[in-house]
Order: sequence, then C-alpha cells, then structure tokens
Amino acid sequence: MENKVLIVEDEESIRGFLKINFRKNDFVVIEAGSGEEGIDKARQERPSVVLLDVMLPGMDGFQVCEVLRKEFPDMGIIMLTARGQDIDRIKGLEFGADDYVLKPFNTTELILRAKSLLRRLGGNKANDRAETVNSGAFRIDVYSQRVFKDGTEIMLTPKEYLLLKLFLENQNKAFTRDELLDKIWGYDFIGDTKIVDVNIRRLRSKIEDKNSAAMYIETVWGTGYRWRKEQ
Repeated sequence: MENKVLIVEDEESIRGFLKINFRKNDFVVIEAGSGEEGIDKARQERPSVVLLDVMLPGMDGFQVCEVLRKEFPDMGIIMLTARGQDIDRIKGLEFGADDYVLKPFNTTELILRAKSLLRRLGGNKANDRAETVNSGAFRIDVYSQRVFKDGTEIMLTPKEYLLLKLFLENQNKAFTRDELLDKIWGYDFIGDTKIVDVNIRRLRSKIEDKNSAAMYIETVWGTGYRWRKEQ
C-alpha cells in the first residue's frame, strides 16, 4: 500500500522542499496551502500522515487538527510549529496530534518521525489477530481496532487506542512514562514525556465516568500510570 503524506503549509518554499525530500523516500505527496484546502485534500486523498503547520491563513492548524481527528481517527498527524512554548505543543496534542516538530526542523528527522508513526499505526493492524480484549465495561475488537464501553463505541486516536490496549493487557502493572514512550511511540521517538501525560488526560476524558475521580487509569505518583484491575 502506498504511503501518502499531506503537507499543509502556506509557505510554498517549505512545502516544495518537503515534497522533494518525501518523494525521495517513496512517499506520495499531496499539498495544501491553507487549512480549508488541507481538510478538502484529506477527505479526497485519505493520506496516511498529515504534516500540519500551526500558523495557517484562515483556519489555524489546531482547528484543522480537531476536524481531521474527528473524521479520521486512524490518520497520523504531526504538527509543525515555530513556537517554542510548551503550552502550544500541549495544545496541539490536546486537539489530537500524534507528534510535533519545532521549526526550523531537520528534514531527515521529520521523515524518520513520519515513518515511525506509520510503523506504529500500520504495524499493529498487520500483527494483531482477530480477537477481543475485555475488562469489565470495556471491550476491544483487536482486528478492527474498535473500542466499546457498555456496548457503545468510543472513538479514540491511534495512540489512545494503543495506550488502552496496553493497559487492559497488563492490568495493575505500573508503567513509567519512559516505558509508555518506548511501547507506544517507539524507541526512536524524539520528544519529552509530556506527550504521555497529554494523551493519558485525553484518554481519561473519553473513558472515565463524568464528574468522578479516575476509576480506571490511576496515577502512580513518582512513577507513571496503571490500569486499576477490577476485583
């Protein structure tokens, strides 16, 4: 299957440079110069990965990311941002991005991140068997990568799905943030552990009962997180 990358970037020089380098690495490249055009191209072409600039004319990258994540839960999204503040990086992750890269970036690193994301997304589908993982109210259909709570489907991003599956398969085991980075984002991930906390917070918002303390994913202070095994 061909790997399609959608580059949503309003600076034509950056877009053209990325296009040349991604094509050299066997990607089919699709381009968009605005957020609105990026959404249209994503709907038409269904890319595997989207490189999404934050500062775009019209809809900004955060708004585009939110739309794409709702419509395409399995699509990989990497935010490109010139902003160095943690709040901006965290905001992108909150809207559903899988990764972020700060400008000016190393093109080789960006391509490696895109390939790593593809391996994490595609490799799990290839290796999983037609089975289910069950725990209390939760059921995961591993083959289709669909998650249900009390029979109602929950829409998760690829990383949220992998986190939930790992927790359900290792109930009561405490994982450090570094372990979660290695298992979910891969050993070649270049980033900090904040991405783990943001994705855990997002996952909790989707699976925990409203207006209640964390019933399922417990924080292990000084360590990381674990899934509370039902008694």
